Amino acid sequence: MQEMSEVFWGMFLTTSIGFILGIARLCYKSKCQSIDLCCIKIVRNVEIEKIEDLDENAKSNSNKV
Repeated sequence: MQEMSEVFWGMFLTTSIGFILGIARLCYKSKCQSIDLCCIKIVRNVEIEKIEDLDENAKSNSNKV
């Protein structure tokens, strides 16, 4: 019965870490300026990120032509 408990906690930990990483990825791609998640507050300067994305897209488009 102890092996079942170890398997459960291993799966639980792996799933929890995957969930947290998935939420972090979603928050990064959302381009939100402020994100509040439980006790974590993230404030970002998304204007700079938007400018960098536009520059990156312009460079990649000019390379394709």
